[in-house]
Amino acid sequence: MCGVTGILHSNLSSNDSTLVDATYDVYRSLLKLQHRGQDAAGIVSYSSGDRKFYAHRELGLISKVFNQDILSSMKSNMAIGHTRYATTGGDKLNDLQPLLTGFPVGLSIAHNGNVLNYHELTRDFGASNLSHLLTSNDLEIFQNIWCRSFSLYKENFLGALFHGAEEIIKNVVGAYAIVGLVADKGLFAFRDPNGIRPLSIGQRNENGVLSWTICSETSSMNQLGYSFVRDVLPGEVVFIDKEGEIYSRVINHNESFSPCMFEWVYFSGAEASISERDVYSVRLELGRGLAKQISKQMESKKINFDIVCPVPDTSRTAAISLAEELGIPYREGLIKNRYSQRSFILKNDQERERAVELKLTPIISEIQNKDILLVDDSIVRGTTSLRIISLLKKYGAKSVTMAVTCPPIRSGCFYGVDFPDEKTLIAGKKNVDEIASDIGANHIEFLSEENLLESIGIKSACMACINGKYPTSTCGSEEFSTRRNELRV
Repeated sequence: MCGVTGILHSNLSSNDSTLVDATYDVYRSLLKLQHRGQDAAGIVSYSSGDRKFYAHRELGLISKVFNQDILSSMKSNMAIGHTRYATTGGDKLNDLQPLLTGFPVGLSIAHNGNVLNYHELTRDFGASNLSHLLTSNDLEIFQNIWCRSFSLYKENFLGALFHGAEEIIKNVVGAYAIVGLVADKGLFAFRDPNGIRPLSIGQRNENGVLSWTICSETSSMNQLGYSFVRDVLPGEVVFIDKEGEIYSRVINHNESFSPCMFEWVYFSGAEASISERDVYSVRLELGRGLAKQISKQMESKKINFDIVCPVPDTSRTAAISLAEELGIPYREGLIKNRYSQRSFILKNDQERERAVELKLTPIISEIQNKDILLVDDSIVRGTTSLRIISLLKKYGAKSVTMAVTCPPIRSGCFYGVDFPDEKTLIAGKKNVDEIASDIGANHIEFLSEENLLESIGIKSACMACINGKYPTSTCGSEEFSTRRNELRV
């Protein structure tokens, strides 16, 4: 899962260009999307004034990749940006997004998601088109399909854009939320027909300049003064020209709208709204759903807890509502080091284990001699949970029961979350009691699937990693998982 953003300032005169700069706005927008990916960042901008592209991409956090000198050299009236959470591809510079090409048109694109049949497509594409892909990034498939379409429909730009989208839907299997820009034309966006990954449109009219943004989360547009207009629909192409006019076409609207449930459970910022469901409100409901389940356990087994303690930060909201419902004191038993990475999105178990030790510090006075109800958003591989529970018990916790706002994750994800191989999942072949034993918990209460869907409010949300019901074909999944593991070694 990554973060993407695009911004276009329309009808800029030479005087207007001193008031707004798309590159700097994209940079600020990316800062609000940093939680979606910490491996690398990139911006590609286009200046209509001198008709030039400017690009900068590097490994690392956004604040490290860009500085004032770099941003000043990339001033533009339209730009797109990307913050990377690596699930496919390598760490070479040419694998980083956004990708950029100059033929047959000046085109730059970035996306959030995964192409499940990527390896099959790379073989077929090379064989049928006498072409050679230059990166190991699945985004290059999209780039080549659109370039071929622009070559075929030179006199009809929108026709070429829509035709390319049709070819993508016909051939590409997976999840994709794309932003792109075309030299001297404008900004565009495209979403897969299941709407698995989020993408929203915002607008701002300031100092006489009409501006548009398209981004992964509404929070990244709010801080720039943009008003939410609507989401990009599943299977829809949206194009905004340099005059600020918007055009769209729904290429293929799959009736099974399947936004990823993990956006609300974990990935999205609490201040964001995904598919017009506020993430913070959904997480409050997740806590209330857990409270209903746990209260029954407390009554039947006569269990009592001294405190409710969240694993910071994502589970804090649910922990608050759970504590309120159960009437148990809420306490911060663990303090997070703000300068550490999110352990879930690191590359291997060794990195995750070291990250837990660095990022969490116990408040001994709050956990010593306490029966703790520990709230977390999910248990994926179990290594992080094991470390946290060991840490709490090391500093005096009498017992630790886990309350988890996501049901057991038993199947791999092929749509942009980094657990495509179900053999790495602790719940893949173990029941709840076995999981509790492995991570050192006295008991685990997972939120039920029914309560999860009720909290989100979208009955068709993708829960393939929980129930194995994938919204797309899974042909190629075995090769996808194998190649991914090879890259991780």
